[in-house]
Amino acid sequence: MATRSLSRPAGNGPSMWLWLGIALAVVLLDQFAKVLIVRGFAIGENRTVTSFFDVVRLENTGMAWSLLANAGGWQRWFFIVLALAASGFMIYLLARNRAQKLFSFALAMVMGGAVGNVLDRITRGAVVDFISLHWHSAYTFPAFNLADSAITLGAICIVVDELRRVRKG
Repeated sequence: MATRSLSRPAGNGPSMWLWLGIALAVVLLDQFAKVLIVRGFAIGENRTVTSFFDVVRLENTGMAWSLLANAGGWQRWFFIVLALAASGFMIYLLARNRAQKLFSFALAMVMGGAVGNVLDRITRGAVVDFISLHWHSAYTFPAFNLADSAITLGAICIVVDELRRVRKG
């Protein structure tokens, strides 16, 4: 029984190392940005960049839009385990589907974002958010970070990939 190497692509696709490298780049960029924010801002400090964009340091113990932020602490470990399990599953999917470039890119972005936020939960007990978008004072989108942006981009790419697949079929 032959085993597949991570360094050799299945079929005509790129090496799995490319996709893992993209995920690692997301993690490193996210963590670098968060180090700058943690060193340069007190929690809650806000600096206006444009009329619709502020940099602010917030820490979120919950998930998106601070859901479960006040759940008592169990959520920290739940989200760590969930993200690590999901990342393991994404590695499995990458090993099986790395020839599908858009899908593999999407998985790399989601995995990189998930690991970036897991590192925050492990080291700080909360995710550091710092991007604040708003429209005057009428609407403010919940603060987020580069890891969240990567996860969102990956999710959009998964939807686009699936729509393209369905159209072909």
